[in-house]
Amino acid sequence: MALALTPDHIELAASVRGWAARHSPPNVARGAAESGDAGAASYRTRLAPALADQGLLGLHLAESDGGQGFGLPELAIAAAELGRTLLPGAFLPSVLASAVLSAAGGSTANLIAKLADGSLTGTVCLAKGLTGRPGDAGSESSIVVSGEAGPVLAGAMAEVLVAAVDLPGGEAWVALDSTDLHVTEGDGVDLTRPLARIVADSVAVPADRVLAGVDRVAITSLAAILFGAEACGIASWAVETAADYAKIRHQFGRPIGQFQAVKHRCARMLTGAEQAEAAVWDAARTPDGAEREFAASVAAVVALDAAVDAANDCIQTLGGIGYTWEHDAHLYYRRALSLRALLGPSVRWRERVAALAIADGIKAAEVELPEGDDEFRAQVRAELAEISKTTGRERTRLLAAGGWVLPHLPKPWGRSAKPVEQIVIDSELRAAGIRPHNLAIGAWVVPALIQYGTPEQQERFLPATLRMDYLWCQLFSEPGAGSDLAGLTTRAERVKGEGEAGGGWKITGQKIWTSLAQHAAWAICLARTDPSAPKHDGISYFLVDMHSPGVDVRPLREITGDASFNQVFLDNVFVPDDCLVGEVNGGWKIARTTLANERVSLAGSWTFGSGVSQLLEVARAAVEPPLGDVGRLVCDGRAVELLGLRVTLKQLSGTEPGATGSVRKLLGMRNAQAIAEQCFAMSGEAGALGGSGGRPVGDDGRPNGALWATQTLQTRAVTIGGGTTDIQLNIIAERILGLPRDPDPAPAA
Repeated sequence: MALALTPDHIELAASVRGWAARHSPPNVARGAAESGDAGAASYRTRLAPALADQGLLGLHLAESDGGQGFGLPELAIAAAELGRTLLPGAFLPSVLASAVLSAAGGSTANLIAKLADGSLTGTVCLAKGLTGRPGDAGSESSIVVSGEAGPVLAGAMAEVLVAAVDLPGGEAWVALDSTDLHVTEGDGVDLTRPLARIVADSVAVPADRVLAGVDRVAITSLAAILFGAEACGIASWAVETAADYAKIRHQFGRPIGQFQAVKHRCARMLTGAEQAEAAVWDAARTPDGAEREFAASVAAVVALDAAVDAANDCIQTLGGIGYTWEHDAHLYYRRALSLRALLGPSVRWRERVAALAIADGIKAAEVELPEGDDEFRAQVRAELAEISKTTGRERTRLLAAGGWVLPHLPKPWGRSAKPVEQIVIDSELRAAGIRPHNLAIGAWVVPALIQYGTPEQQERFLPATLRMDYLWCQLFSEPGAGSDLAGLTTRAERVKGEGEAGGGWKITGQKIWTSLAQHAAWAICLARTDPSAPKHDGISYFLVDMHSPGVDVRPLREITGDASFNQVFLDNVFVPDDCLVGEVNGGWKIARTTLANERVSLAGSWTFGSGVSQLLEVARAAVEPPLGDVGRLVCDGRAVELLGLRVTLKQLSGTEPGATGSVRKLLGMRNAQAIAEQCFAMSGEAGALGGSGGRPVGDDGRPNGALWATQTLQTRAVTIGGGTTDIQLNIIAERILGLPRDPDPAPAA
């Protein structure tokens, strides 16, 4: 869990974390909470100078302003790391103030430089309450300010306060000196950072302190990004603290992390933290303007809620000790609650996201490729130009022969394309109007055969599969072995003297939930070849001709009334030796290769047409769309898209992408279900109509209730297929957080 992706950013994060370990260990936040001044004194005398010496106060500022010459992404990384350590004092409000002044331009360079070197402390008042009038004729005052506003984060610590002033012609932002104000410090829920209210009594503000280059949207967007970054650090701390405790705390004779309720809570905390990091990372890298407003609004929703929820769940996981004053968990919870309150209600930000998305749509999250790929791009473009002149089976043949279907595969099956090359190829395919054919389950089969198949098997099956000469299905799940795939009972028994190969196997058993079985020519099949071996060790991986005697395919009618899945009965089906993949009893590791490819594919595409674009189309057509609910789903969908982009960028930079397939699948499938339900709700009474098909919005301009009723039914499958939600949560908890695995079942008596 980290905002940083590139090696440089990872190094920066490590440097900030090292600084925090030296200057702000846990006892510093605790001391601030107990000090009575929320750490104000220790910040001024010790922390601020150390932050300045490290260059962290000016990390985002131009070198000409006394800064380090980096930008908002680097500042967000620092804020997240300092949020993880619950740094007390005025770092966050001070860097927000300098970021606002820098964005405004004008004649505040002297203030910016002093904020960067720590000789001044700043803050931003996001609350309204100050009013102004034009200065008197002949005076140097541009605006005369009066009124009361707050709460202001670290207001009593700041010498420079950026605040909004309501003028007859609109709102203006000004930089005020604390000496011109009456500042009253008050108690805050966050015990490690003080709050204050400010009162202005006819304060004269000169023209050079009026910030003409910024407005409320720009300033609140900056605040959302930096508050969100700190929230990411809080969420990360909460996840790690809860998971670490769940590993060592024992109840009923075993660690509590082995109990599924605790395991799933920790896993959900992790998914929320990863969503938050993706959203804040995207907002920080987005240039100022309308796109940043949308990205920052998403970050405000996702990150602040994630921090509050994670801190709350951390306390719940810790149990009674988490509720004590002595444990730091409540300090993080208080910080998260305070951040969310100061930034404004989540529902307001959700409504803002929905309004922006409905009005302007959403720009796809795309990879910005590094320079230097022009020669490769030109070569790809030239080859695809010839293919674009063809149609039908000829185009399919050329795409397969050229390795364009799955270009990441090794030659001759793919193009051995590196990550950057894959992105270039995808871009050029779209530009040429070419959509490579969907291999469906064949896309899961091909990598397994490349890795484990014999040369004869590869030559026999791979070209034909890539050309779409036939379809594949997957004979894995069984009535008694769904998510517990290794518990399968279908058996394969060795036979001699049958078939042209002279020997093989007879397979008997029942498979279920088999997509495309009624159309498939071939199947991959798991069967038990050694009943006496441990359940993962006695399984073999076979290729089954679906037209073989003894194969009986029976469609399964689903809740929608359709029959996409099937039961498949295998009655002494003969499979020759040359259709055994890998070693006898070595099928489980091959199955895991197949399942890994399945999860990546599902995480990226299996939404049944219930995506954010369809949601926005229905919201535009609805009479009174619930903007808060729509905005929440837009935020979730955007975060899932950004998680995929971050994985790609990690691969491009050569860093480890991590085990994110299950995270993305869990979040993506949940979002698809929720979108279908929301579109159904926005359809009103039309949702009671039967039927299916059609577009999200009907010809009458209203949401297509019949379609969304069917979608609501159909998407029940997305959190079951490819590993149920519960299994995905177990995978996240065990493989990513390192929580103890479920205990083995007791042996039968």
